[in-house]
Amino acid sequence: MLAAVRGGRASRIPALVDAMDRAQRRTALPALKALRKDLRDDWSKDGLATRHALMLAGAGCHPGPAGAATWLAGSDFTPRDWACSPETARLFEAQPADWQVEVVTRLADRPDRTRGWWPYYRLAAAVLRRTGRPVPRSETFVRAWFSQAFTDSGPRPPLAERLRAHPFTPALLPLVLELVDVSYELTRRLSPRPGDCWTEAIAELAAAGDVDRSDLVDRCLARLLRGGMAADQRAFLELLRALAPTPEEYAARLRDLVALLDGLSVVAGHAQEVLAGLDDAGLIEPEVLFEASAVVLFRTEKKLVRAQLRWLERAARRSPERAGPVALAAADAFGHPDPGVQERALNVVARQLAAAGPAVLPDLRQAAELLNPVHHPRAGELFGAPVGDGAPAADADELLPPVPAPRPLGAPIDSAAELAEELSALLAAELPGVAAFERVLDGLVRHAHRDRAGLLAALEPVRRVHPWHGGARWADCTPGDVLYVVAALAGETPPRRLWDTLHGAGGSPLRTPRGTVYGNALAARLEEAAWQVTATRPPYLLATPTDATGALAPRVLVERLAGYEEAGVAPGPADLSAALLRVGPPARGDAVDEEVLSAAEALASPAGRWLAHWLRTGGLPAQPSERVLFAPGRGSRHGHHYGERWWEDVRRTVVAQPGLGAAPKGSAVEHLAPEFRDLLAATEPSVARARRAFDWSWLPIRPTHWAAMLPWHREELAARWLDHFAGGADRDERGPGRLLPLLAESGGPAGLALHLALAYGLGARHAEDRTGAVDALLVLAARGQLDAELLGRELGELTAWGTVKAGRLAAALALAAGTGAHRTTWSVLRAALPGLLGAAEPATRGLGDLLAVAADCARRTGARGPVAEVTALAERTGSARAVKEARTLRDLLAM
Repeated sequence: MLAAVRGGRASRIPALVDAMDRAQRRTALPALKALRKDLRDDWSKDGLATRHALMLAGAGCHPGPAGAATWLAGSDFTPRDWACSPETARLFEAQPADWQVEVVTRLADRPDRTRGWWPYYRLAAAVLRRTGRPVPRSETFVRAWFSQAFTDSGPRPPLAERLRAHPFTPALLPLVLELVDVSYELTRRLSPRPGDCWTEAIAELAAAGDVDRSDLVDRCLARLLRGGMAADQRAFLELLRALAPTPEEYAARLRDLVALLDGLSVVAGHAQEVLAGLDDAGLIEPEVLFEASAVVLFRTEKKLVRAQLRWLERAARRSPERAGPVALAAADAFGHPDPGVQERALNVVARQLAAAGPAVLPDLRQAAELLNPVHHPRAGELFGAPVGDGAPAADADELLPPVPAPRPLGAPIDSAAELAEELSALLAAELPGVAAFERVLDGLVRHAHRDRAGLLAALEPVRRVHPWHGGARWADCTPGDVLYVVAALAGETPPRRLWDTLHGAGGSPLRTPRGTVYGNALAARLEEAAWQVTATRPPYLLATPTDATGALAPRVLVERLAGYEEAGVAPGPADLSAALLRVGPPARGDAVDEEVLSAAEALASPAGRWLAHWLRTGGLPAQPSERVLFAPGRGSRHGHHYGERWWEDVRRTVVAQPGLGAAPKGSAVEHLAPEFRDLLAATEPSVARARRAFDWSWLPIRPTHWAAMLPWHREELAARWLDHFAGGADRDERGPGRLLPLLAESGGPAGLALHLALAYGLGARHAEDRTGAVDALLVLAARGQLDAELLGRELGELTAWGTVKAGRLAAALALAAGTGAHRTTWSVLRAALPGLLGAAEPATRGLGDLLAVAADCARRTGARGPVAEVTALAERTGSARAVKEARTLRDLLAM
């Protein structure tokens, strides 16, 4: 048997094990365990065949089911499909039934890290069917049945019929409702046929009495009450609707429905709808209405609040004696953050006052203090006493966040052991930070210079876990490619290939035709560092930043170059170019900067003279930004590739910049390495640029590292990333907005490109992107770098085009105002309103909300002076929300 295992002859193992007695099997175990240890790192074709045979032999030789289950559950066996092989089935069939059942039960009781695709499911199902034993009820087995039992290919009956015929369904189907992260499978339609979707199939079985329908309804409600991921909540709500409980069944579960009013918005909406129907049918007590109102009217979702107010009014019309409690319940909405909702609640209360009588007036006057001051005069008339102080006093202070403080990178890594730890953490992180990457790269160069052998010994455990896999790249260079430097240090990459890579004779394993200019610049640094740790071995890197944003203090760079001169080391071209682009402006007129310039002038090397010239002339000049319209329109041909011609439907304002161009002799940028010159190449709107933006999300590197390459040129970065920010507004893409705080905290001028990116971010489709834009807005305001007039004009034009939706912009600016930045928000809105209202209709969705934010900010800041477009809208006839809010804003500005 041992010879068959070593030869990888898995087909012979079941018969050989069966021919051995108990003592022989026990004797073979130590040799099998030793072989398993030897195979730990062998994933060759022969090694896999041996591993398969070893899995079978070890399972069969363990006399007890506990040992066999532990053996089979090893991570070196489970990634393969060996559990489904005929050899495994034969091995199990030859064992006693009790052994088979206990092994598969023990395997099923173990946590399943594959989230559904459990390799032993088919084996376990065959054992349980053959023996007739009860099925395990563990999450591993239930999830595997749910994910794997009904995936056969070819023609098949609808899922409902297959579930009805499956012997495990009665026991396992109710337990599916206990699983998490099942929304996709639960709602995925397998075919257009009725009953070929889990929610429909379960409902069909429940209606036919094949499963306990009442139990399923209870389990659905319990899952919704438990909360969890929004996708799961929606899926179980869909199942609950498919089960279609009757009003009587819902009435018997009244407390569960009331509790759901505090859950996910869509779940709360369903519970509210059901409760309102039960109330209309007289199946619940009147007190439930007021209990529900106490929950719903404090929610922020306007749709739920409006529905609750309608329910209250219906109840009052049906039973006039409930007018008083209805009025008091509706008054809970006086504190809602939306002035429109407050107005609606005030209208509901006003219609109930005659029937409610004077007894409710004291409580209503007290609740009315929470109303927006624009509603105070009407509330005073309704309730017979003044509400509020009647003065539109402005807030005393503008609340802005503190200016971001510098975040020093910290001291260099002190030891090889510490470097190994930080490298391991970097490689394990999904999104490693700039500081982590830069410290590790510098640490590799430093410790290769000090003690290369000691460094290699310290890195050996990391290299075993994270080996370098060489070339064949398809995506951009990433911080994780620092492994290339480690591989060069260990001699895994031939030095000649390194030299060829640096000089263009060979292809770089870090570059790809799909790479960005930022990825190529990073690749240039890593290629050069890989050569340095094996050949020139400098004492440290020049380009390691002193701040987590990527900025490098001029004084530090001068000191580093002085150290290079003292050691007689010439800096690498990529390292020096990267360092110069990270140096901040030196000419601020203070003594410290003059001292730095003097020290730079004293450097004698060519690199030192270049640095002195760079600092004296101010480095790279800021790029002028030109506002350009990108609206290619429809072409004469239709594309066949998905997303190929999406730009035909967009109209965008973008920015063109001339770039560095051909560097004149003697200029500061003359000797920059080509990869770093490309970072600031000319940019202008084009279809090719738009197409590159479409592919950007597929690249694994994150722009945090891109921004760290140009920490003093955020305007240039914004100009080149503008298509991505625009895509968040006009193509509903997710993610670009989180980069805006990064640009706001960087250095350099804040011009047209940055403000235009901010405008797109404030109108982004997704709330998290708008939140990022608000953070950037407040940071720029706190630093005194926000041009509110420029931002407002761009917002007005983008909203007039429809690129930025008024409702999204209103939500973003309401968030900004809610932080206490009312003056900042009003300054942006005042500049935006002329362009926004000039082309908008009163019925434009979200326009009323935007004007409500403007009115609130104007009141709080004591703003004065008419806005012609606001006045024109206010003078229109009708009762549209936008017209009402325009009248309020007009009156405030005229005080």
